[in-house]
Amino acid sequence: MSLNRNEASTTAQVISRALPYIQKFAGKTVVVKYGGNAMVDDRLKESFARDIVLMKAVGINPVVVHGGGPQIGELLDRLSIKSKFIDGMRVTDTKTMDVVEMVLGATINKEIVNLISHAGGRAFGVTGKDGQLIKAKKLVVSHQAPEMSVPEIIDIGHVGEVASINKSVIDMLLKSDYIPVIAPIGVGSDGSSYNINADLVAGKVAEVLKAEKLMLLTNVGGLKNKAGDILTGLSINHVDQLILDGTIYGGMLPKVRCAIEAVKGGVNYAHIIDGRVDHAVMLEIFTDEGVGTLITHQNTKEAQ
Repeated sequence: MSLNRNEASTTAQVISRALPYIQKFAGKTVVVKYGGNAMVDDRLKESFARDIVLMKAVGINPVVVHGGGPQIGELLDRLSIKSKFIDGMRVTDTKTMDVVEMVLGATINKEIVNLISHAGGRAFGVTGKDGQLIKAKKLVVSHQAPEMSVPEIIDIGHVGEVASINKSVIDMLLKSDYIPVIAPIGVGSDGSSYNINADLVAGKVAEVLKAEKLMLLTNVGGLKNKAGDILTGLSINHVDQLILDGTIYGGMLPKVRCAIEAVKGGVNYAHIIDGRVDHAVMLEIFTDEGVGTLITHQNTKEAQ
């Protein structure tokens, strides 16, 4: 691709403005949870892969954790396997778990590796079962209706939560100059497979690696106040207040709590960013603009 002088000058200025950020984050680890629209739109998939490769090229260590809920649902429909959800979580019997492993561990994981490779990077795909990377325990769900004296324990099958992360597996890949691409499937103490929420896995991976940043790609612009305005920078205390007063609710709560836990666990910055924006990852790391909400221990001015 050839550029005229004006275009070349603009490119040089953009790279120059990115220099302070490159210097600030060189050698640091950034965990990116990849999901939503960015996974199904071809243009966004390509821009995401280029962003990850660029990060690696300038000395940042990206670690990708991916989801795949819509793709799992699509294949289950094609196989005439009905899905049931309890509190937003898919009830995962043995047949469903087989599909989850096929979609996450094979189809999606390998596609992301190929996208990164095509963009000039070196990626290595793993599931949480490889090298016992993610040890899982069964997720216990309780439900209590008004007429119940005690909560009902509901079995949702092969749905798990993170018991521990084997940091040495990720360290080995990073030291070998690979970009780890992790599918959120864990293994129980009895060898059973468990489907784990990708946001939770990304948060725990970021904590264990003491990552500089955790970035959660979503299908929304970021956290919003009651007037509908995007909140660009929040402290943990401010987020807690927004949860208590009902500003943050519903499907965004698990993602926000994941970000808070990561920051409390030693991650410096957690970002909930709009994955529908072209080069969202690059904009968040290399510019002041950002495309979502930053959560940190400090207030916004101190954090940035």
